[in-house]
Amino acid sequence: MQPVKPSPEERPAEPLTEYVQRATDRVRAFDRRRPLVWDLGFTGFWVTAALIDYTGGGWRYNAHNLDVPGWLLLTLSLGFSVTLLWRRAHPRTVLLVATPLALLNAWTGAALQASLIHQLILLYHIALRLPLRNMWWATALVTSSTCVSLARYGEGGSAWHQQIGSQLLSVGVVTLIAITVRTRRNYAEAREDRARRLETERDQQLRLAAAAERARIAREMHDIIGHNLSVITGLADGGRYAAAKSPERAAQALDAIGTTSRQALDELRRLLDVLRDEEEDGTQAAELNPQPALTDLDRLLDGVRKAGLPVRTTVKGRPTLPEGRQLTVYRVIQEALTNTLKHAGPDATAHIDLSYDTGGAVALTVTDTGRGGPVPALSDGRGLPGMRERTSLYGGTLEAGPRQLPEGGWRVHLHLPEEPPQ
Repeated sequence: MQPVKPSPEERPAEPLTEYVQRATDRVRAFDRRRPLVWDLGFTGFWVTAALIDYTGGGWRYNAHNLDVPGWLLLTLSLGFSVTLLWRRAHPRTVLLVATPLALLNAWTGAALQASLIHQLILLYHIALRLPLRNMWWATALVTSSTCVSLARYGEGGSAWHQQIGSQLLSVGVVTLIAITVRTRRNYAEAREDRARRLETERDQQLRLAAAAERARIAREMHDIIGHNLSVITGLADGGRYAAAKSPERAAQALDAIGTTSRQALDELRRLLDVLRDEEEDGTQAAELNPQPALTDLDRLLDGVRKAGLPVRTTVKGRPTLPEGRQLTVYRVIQEALTNTLKHAGPDATAHIDLSYDTGGAVALTVTDTGRGGPVPALSDGRGLPGMRERTSLYGGTLEAGPRQLPEGGWRVHLHLPEEPPQ
């Protein structure tokens, strides 16, 4: 059933902080794409305010000298406002360039408010974008114009304390705001960087898991197809020779071929069903049969014997192994007997010596008396490397190679240590 969506009247009100945060993110994203648009708009606002202050005569309310020439007032107003266009890219340079204008503003007694606003904006960007050690000399430059104004037009000692104190307080507030914004921005960038690194690590883990799964499937396909085709080939060769002399034996070989083929198909279906997604209607796939275990060892040996390879077994102890270890022992025996069928030649025999110890330890030795066929490569294919990979999953060891004369043949020895305590 689909969840019922609440109507607009039933939805809870969106918190104001989330709305503000989303709006702020949009503004910052637009600013990152088109920084010049924001700079031109910001600078244009202050240029307009400076021109209004100049043409409307508002500067006269704070001026110490009302006889300042108009061209000088216009130059100072534009100098304090137009230079804000480069406040973010070069705040230190803009402050150094504007300091003579600020000193001239203080000396002439114009006392334009644009000077103080201009300096505080530059201090904000210096604290926001540059090392904080720059604040010492920047604060000294800002207060120098105030000292000039007090020295030329001051009214006494109390004026020094009030003017310098209030300006230092303004500088401190602006610096704290810039540090807060800077800390918040660095924190957000750190979280974004961490999210990117986690996403990269997740993709790497997925690729590693996919590669491991492909290797596992390749091992299983090799074990299933290689063994069963070897048995079928042996049965077919035997049935061909028996067809002329003993039709009953040929019929038995054909029956064994059919049984082995159906067994191989069942195992392949179980393996491929793991890769099948859920069907479109949402129903789960059919329940999967378990992987081969040591209880299926007798059926494996019966198929090998029908293919013409006599196999003797010696078992010591009782198997009390988990499914993963049972599958490893089963696949090693299967691969060893498959190699015997392929490479041992006629009249070969095989012997399986299997020993179970307490704690899950296993010792397995598979030998044959073969003397024909090439020696299987240790580094090519999926056979012996696949057995070693399975063994290494449980910290075991696998040895495979020819036996010394006069015995001859091939030997595969597997040892799985005890299971570590949970």
